Amino acid sequence: MEDIEAAQKADAKAKAAAANNNNNHDDAIADLKAEQDTRNVGTLDRRLKSRHVQFMALSGAIGTGLFVGSGQVLSLAGPLSAVLAYAATAFNVYCVVHSLGEMAAHLPLPGAAPVYAARYVDEALGFVLGWNYWYQLAIGCPIEVTASVVVVDYWPNGVPKAVLTTVFFLAMVLVNCFPVRIYGEAEFAFGAVKITTIVGLILLMFVTTLGGTPSGERIGFRYWTDPGPMNEYLETGALGRFLAFWKVFIQATFSYGGSEMVVIASGETENPRRNIPKAIRRVFWRIALFYVLAIFLVTLCVSSQDPRLLDAIQSSAPGAAASPFVIAIENGGVKILPSIINAVILTSAWSAGNSFFYSSTRVLYASALDRKAPKFLTYEKWGVPYACVGATTAISLLCYMNVNNQGADVFFWFSNISAVSTLIVWSSICVTYLRFYYGLRYNRISRDSLPYKSPLQPFLAYFAVCFCLIVALFNGYDAFFPGKFSAKTFIPPYIDIPIFACLFLGYKFIKRTKFVKLSEMDLWSGKAEIDRLEGTWPEVKPRNFLERIWFWIA
Repeated sequence: MEDIEAAQKADAKAKAAAANNNNNHDDAIADLKAEQDTRNVGTLDRRLKSRHVQFMALSGAIGTGLFVGSGQVLSLAGPLSAVLAYAATAFNVYCVVHSLGEMAAHLPLPGAAPVYAARYVDEALGFVLGWNYWYQLAIGCPIEVTASVVVVDYWPNGVPKAVLTTVFFLAMVLVNCFPVRIYGEAEFAFGAVKITTIVGLILLMFVTTLGGTPSGERIGFRYWTDPGPMNEYLETGALGRFLAFWKVFIQATFSYGGSEMVVIASGETENPRRNIPKAIRRVFWRIALFYVLAIFLVTLCVSSQDPRLLDAIQSSAPGAAASPFVIAIENGGVKILPSIINAVILTSAWSAGNSFFYSSTRVLYASALDRKAPKFLTYEKWGVPYACVGATTAISLLCYMNVNNQGADVFFWFSNISAVSTLIVWSSICVTYLRFYYGLRYNRISRDSLPYKSPLQPFLAYFAVCFCLIVALFNGYDAFFPGKFSAKTFIPPYIDIPIFACLFLGYKFIKRTKFVKLSEMDLWSGKAEIDRLEGTWPEVKPRNFLERIWFWIA
């Protein structure tokens, strides 16, 4: 009896301590909202839990770029070129995410990147990065809606495109009108489905290439031999193979676009100094397993000449734009499963679009708080920036372009424009990080004192800047070949570059901004608020083996 009473007292004491922690957290939040916020760090609620953030890091950006868009890469460049392009781009993403993650763990603010750019580089860069970042993410919504309609075409149906587009689009808008925790729960559920699916597909592709499907056909490296590991583009021989390899970097970039959105959510994350670094470390495994390994295995199972691949050179018939993963399963003679996987790909496309919608609103909100966007965009209620939701909804109406056009063509235009914008944003983030890095050194602040210290810096940031700029500048090279110049070959690859330059120079000229000196760099404003909240989140420890596994995942 004494043991039972002692256990009950200990349990009551633990509950009281937890309640006290929660009360302290709520009091701290109330105090921060009541204060006059001179630096405009915002009042969005920190309601994204660790499991929400970890699943955003693992699966948030996994969508049609991987499941469907990879078919464009395979059909154009061939299997070896596809794997190499995805691997090289993966390393670039690794560099960008770790650079941004170090800054965000130090100062987790809504929107993150544009605020850092204004503080550490130039207000003009903060202005143009905020708008470019918002546009890049916002256009991801019509991309994923368009891709969802394309995926539905796998099944013969008579549903008008306008109806499908409206259903997918309105669902995104509605979810983002609810408090952020609803978004977090939705992405947690979809993320679990996506991760389970991609792991299952990796195993299935491995079994398929070994001949374990009903067809019993052992594939091995057959499609790497015939039609060959590297396709030709525009020219023959080694030059043609190189041109094809270089051309697909932009589509590989689109597939990885939004990988840093977990950092964008840092302004609404509980205990960000713990959860953001933890999520950043997960990025490597997502890149290595969910992208590079999956692409490698699917190139073993599908020929680059298969006419069903998305935008497979001349193919534009309904149903032709199938996922290479679905094609591999069909070729293996597996019944029913292709439709199930296609349905999961459909949910993944919608989920990725939902993540882009959320991230775009938070970037625009951060720009408005930093006075780089109209003040009315700071309007929020119940922790939701509704004015920004309205702005993103307006640009997302571009999804209706696919109603009177081939979905594959619209997908190409949007994905190409989005990818170039992504490269510009990533290079700007790494330039900002380099200023942050040298600002710390100038002010004699050890990086060991930061909540998270990214590895191999500043070399990762330098690599990412060079890689992004080279790909952005030369990805539209085919427009300059004889007979190849057209709106489709020239506008998507290059329209973002003059827009970015004009916005930057225009803001700098009108506002007379100056580059931030290392001696004047603001490394601290807003940090005190985060420091005050840091000790208010309860420390939860695993009680058994299963909980230890769950804590490692989430």
